[in-house]
Amino acid sequence: MKTNGPQLLEVANGKPIKLWTQGVPVEDEARQQLINTAKMPFIFKHLAVMPDVHLGKGSTIGSVIPTLGAIIPAAVGVDIGCGMIAALTSLRAADLPDNLHGLRSAIERAVPHGKTFGRRDQGAWDDVPDAADQAWRPLSRRFKAITAKNPRLEKTNNRHHLGTLGTGNHFIEVCLDEAERVWFMLHSGSRGVGNAIGTLFIELAQADMRQHIANLPDRDLAYFEEGSRHFDDYVEAVGWAQDFARQNRALMMQAVIAAARKVIRKPFEASLEAVNCHHNYVQKEQHFGREVLVTRKGAVSAQKGELGIIPGSMGAKSFIVRGLGNEEAFCSCSHGAGRAMSRGRAKKLFTVEDQVRATAHVECRKDKDVIDEIPMAYKDIDAVMAAQRDLVEVVHTLRQVVCVKG
Repeated sequence: MKTNGPQLLEVANGKPIKLWTQGVPVEDEARQQLINTAKMPFIFKHLAVMPDVHLGKGSTIGSVIPTLGAIIPAAVGVDIGCGMIAALTSLRAADLPDNLHGLRSAIERAVPHGKTFGRRDQGAWDDVPDAADQAWRPLSRRFKAITAKNPRLEKTNNRHHLGTLGTGNHFIEVCLDEAERVWFMLHSGSRGVGNAIGTLFIELAQADMRQHIANLPDRDLAYFEEGSRHFDDYVEAVGWAQDFARQNRALMMQAVIAAARKVIRKPFEASLEAVNCHHNYVQKEQHFGREVLVTRKGAVSAQKGELGIIPGSMGAKSFIVRGLGNEEAFCSCSHGAGRAMSRGRAKKLFTVEDQVRATAHVECRKDKDVIDEIPMAYKDIDAVMAAQRDLVEVVHTLRQVVCVKG
């Protein structure tokens, strides 16, 4: 099969941009954001752009930003460590109950989700369970060191959000693969505390650069230089938030499996295959003979042989993939289908009836508060996958039968 190489976009006074977007639309505003980022003086070699690329804060979602000696907090974003976890079970489709509403309800009871209303946060634990407390203990020691330097972070929602889902495009799903085997899959990140860390350091970067911010193509490209006052503090805090996010997903997966065991009477094994991957994060990696900081803003690591997860929308299929280790893409792939339109536009364009039709095959919420997550608000996942055939190979194709939204 012919593979798709990247399209090359040369940038005046900047590094080139390589786009794996053949057959997938790229909005003009996103293209301009990419050009702005490519002009930053510390970009290493080139930007790599994934087929789910779309407008973000400062930098586009769906981009891989390699840097030398500097880091852009807004490129990592405020949902630090957001990502996916999936687990294959020994169950088959025939083992699931005929009516899936009970399974969905059990999962909703087991994992706090949703928004803050007034002073009550229904997406947090009222009483933190033992499993979350045990996971919090090693995190809390490092968190104390971070809050000692940044006291504003102390009063954030941290321990009470560990093991909880959140809102927006975060979800929990029960899926079937091509062999009718049952998978559990979910999407979440570092919750309230990660948001607070991201917000704080974006503000600090902008404050540190206040004399130079007018010279930036976008104030959200404010950065910390290695050796500067806040660089090491940010690296410490962002690394902690990424560990919180990974632990958050693992705890929720345990809760989902336990909830399913109360509804599905047949004994089953879980985690026959398991994947837990970030898609909003930064870490040091070796590329082209150099140690560089790689920020994946809506992108997944796809080193050769490495497993990853690329979810579609709540009515489309998702994929377990294996990385091909494409160095030109800094060994990365897309993190999903990518939005084709804003949440506001989706709410204006579509109705509850549209949502009901688009998710007829899925046991899920079908109300006005989830219209912004309607499948038509996202790019075509098949086109996205075709555009990155030289980045990953598909191992499993999943279709959801239950979806829990925040």
